Amino acid sequence: MTAFRISPAVADAFPGTLIALVTATGLRCREPWPATTAALEDLEQQLADGSWRPADEADPRIEAWHTAYRSFGTNPRRVRPSVDALGRRMAKKGSLPRINPAVDSYNAVSVRHGLPAGAFDLDHVTGDVDIRYADGTEEFTPLGEPGTVENPEPGEIVYADAAGVLTRHWNHRDAHRTRVTEDSTRVAFVLETLHASRDGHLLKAAAEELRDLLAPHTRHSAVHYLGPEQPRATV
Repeated sequence: MTAFRISPAVADAFPGTLIALVTATGLRCREPWPATTAALEDLEQQLADGSWRPADEADPRIEAWHTAYRSFGTNPRRVRPSVDALGRRMAKKGSLPRINPAVDSYNAVSVRHGLPAGAFDLDHVTGDVDIRYADGTEEFTPLGEPGTVENPEPGEIVYADAAGVLTRHWNHRDAHRTRVTEDSTRVAFVLETLHASRDGHLLKAAAEELRDLLAPHTRHSAVHYLGPEQPRATV
């Protein structure tokens, strides 16, 4: 079992935080996922015909993350929240990247709902995971760059386990070690909002949508919630 914890300092600084943890055990990423394929194609068609566009930095959901990034010293126009970067890429290219069905599923849900999303292969997580301020001594190897080692800035919010940092700038980029691949079978997917009172219903709808995409391709799935009022969840 892996515990996810939000530190008291982060909870105090961002009291409206609500995080959904959607877990999948016995995940099968090497079979066809027709519902995910349809979800991606539906979003791309809506973008093409002008009936929908990804949320941009003028949207309150994205603007809140820009404000949060600035609070811990990150320029969000140079280092963008994941949902902002993904939405901008989609608006420019007209399509979402195809990585593998599990990653494609959370990308589709992320841009549809304007919420940051990520995932961790729990078989490569060491110990528990804390959402906390970095002290500057931790190491991070970016996704897709296994030979690179970075040190998050002191005061930057990160996800971290006992072996190192799993995300930089809260949700800008995931680590290579815990990336989700076609061989991942035990995964925790993460969806986040900083305004539970305004967007909590949206987060919960997104979590259930993601779970519905995962369910036909996993032995067991569940949804847990994490925030200042419930700062620990075990998955």
